[in-house]
Amino acid sequence: MIKFGYTILYVEDVEESVTFYENAFGFHRKFISPEHDYGELITGTTTLAFASKSLASQNFTDGFIESSLEDKPFAIEIGFIVENVPEVLQKATSFGAVIVSEPVEKPWGQVVAYVRDLNGFLIEICTEVENVV
Repeated sequence: MIKFGYTILYVEDVEESVTFYENAFGFHRKFISPEHDYGELITGTTTLAFASKSLASQNFTDGFIESSLEDKPFAIEIGFIVENVPEVLQKATSFGAVIVSEPVEKPWGQVVAYVRDLNGFLIEICTEVENVV
């Protein structure tokens, strides 16, 4: 059996990124390493983690593509399921998230909005998908 354990975002400043997610979305930090190059948030069964770009450089000697607000977002997103999309969207933007798409109700009834975090990573803020028959 395989368990999806975590997603790691490579960022310039781990402490700043963890603090942003705590403030914007209400998550709580699990820990930050003494070197401040790695941190995790308590987000449910799958951990959202952050590692410094310098740590990533040690792991990926051939380099990697960095996320930035100045560039288009990667073709991947983090999804946060919430009850009130407009409320969470407003809170996230008050802490620096950048709106990509205002809330829209999809044909299957789900409400979806998109923002980018301080590092340019794409976040979907959405309601739960109800059972579709």
